[in-house]
Amino acid sequence: MSEFLFPDNTVLCNFAAVERLDLLRAVLANRGRWTAVVAREAQKSAEHLPALHDLRRQGWLGEAIQVRSPGDRANIEHLRTDVFGGPADWRTKHLGEAETCHIIQHWPQFSGAWWISDDKSALEYAIAQGIMTAETLDMMKLAVKAGFVAAEDGFVLMKKMRQLNRGPRQPQSVTDLTDISWSISELLPGQNDGEADVHAT
Repeated sequence: MSEFLFPDNTVLCNFAAVERLDLLRAVLANRGRWTAVVAREAQKSAEHLPALHDLRRQGWLGEAIQVRSPGDRANIEHLRTDVFGGPADWRTKHLGEAETCHIIQHWPQFSGAWWISDDKSALEYAIAQGIMTAETLDMMKLAVKAGFVAAEDGFVLMKKMRQLNRGPRQPQSVTDLTDISWSISELLPGQNDGEADVHAT
């Protein structure tokens, strides 16, 4: 089971839009982490998604991780502009993605952490760098597998996200929410890797 999982703001917003951040919290199981930039993005998003307002106070994503080293900041800016295509005159565009990727890649205490995102191009880059990734859909599958929500209700919630102009990858049927890959099953809360293998079968 991975020690740390980093959901990006898009994932937080998806669950906040359907007022089910409790499901994401349960799946993360005290392993959730976020960077200072993602925390600021969530606070900004709270202007139209009130469920995000007291996210920092609740504490289940830990203390927002601050990046202060000039060397770290330079590499993050390189990722933001040259890899993720963030414009030079829009300094916050793709900053959360770049900061999270850099921390997972280069800070030893977060080695092996998973990145939870729905940004396709960012995920493709992360996978190419050997970072383990998952999406909102995978988090819902884990919530179903762990018994936090019925598959039928999870399916409705995913469809509601789409109806609310959120963009996570969608299950094609209720059954899709019970089909969980072996790698994602490693993230089932409250288990070691051996127990996750049993649940995946």
